[in-house]
Amino acid sequence: MIDRTGLAEFLRNRREALQPEDVGMLRGRRRRTTGLRREEVAVLCHMSTDYYSRLEQERGPQPSPQMLASIAQGLHLSLDERDHLFRLAGHNPPARGAVSEHVSPGLLRILDRLDDTPAEVVTELGETLRQSPMGVALTGDTTRFTGPERSIGYRWFTDPGARLLYAPEEHGFLSRMYASGLRQVLTLRGPDSQAAHLADLLLERSEEFRRVWEEHEVGVRPHDVKHFVHPEVGALELHCQRLTDPGQSHSLMVYTAVPGSESHEKLRLLSVIGAQALR
Repeated sequence: MIDRTGLAEFLRNRREALQPEDVGMLRGRRRRTTGLRREEVAVLCHMSTDYYSRLEQERGPQPSPQMLASIAQGLHLSLDERDHLFRLAGHNPPARGAVSEHVSPGLLRILDRLDDTPAEVVTELGETLRQSPMGVALTGDTTRFTGPERSIGYRWFTDPGARLLYAPEEHGFLSRMYASGLRQVLTLRGPDSQAAHLADLLLERSEEFRRVWEEHEVGVRPHDVKHFVHPEVGALELHCQRLTDPGQSHSLMVYTAVPGSESHEKLRLLSVIGAQALR
């Protein structure tokens, strides 16, 4: 059963504990609200202000698990806080660990501060959970995919369009890298895992994957420098830094260019293009 009073009090408490700068928002000059406003939380949670307000007012329907997951991410809840939120709303909490899609508050706080840098949070199977605005400008919105297509490794072998963003001379290496990474996750998670399901689908649907898979390569690591071919700004050489959350098997990927380089200037141009696209 939903605990409407407990849910409302918990939501108000967590909203008032957050400041705009904690979630990448501007504070503004005339701000009297303690913490975030309800309309700001609604934007972060991808829902209407009316819907969120009714929850704090102990009204409205029981929120679905999908709505609760959005609220947990929007309020930057920890895993324990997320689980508490689900129980207050009358639902069992989602699973933790490798299959969890709840991005930790720590990674979110870093991502929120990377408006001028391409960055994304991905799972161990290459599923994009969150992107910075510049991350969307670089690769497009890769959070929009559903089903097995959420994995970049799956798209690499099944969708020719997935390769257009990468330099042709890198394609052979990237095929080996994605197959190697999937094999390692499958070995780690077991025959009943999502990784095993993806491998079965790719063995059925991609001749190239079958050929590379038969090599049994492991440990093929990404190159420090990635070569992109962007449709607007052309060739880019970007260094990729990875920050890993071992508890959630998520990684924050940050892409930077050497200051003063041609790629650095192109990233500046890309930021302008991305800002115009958001208007």
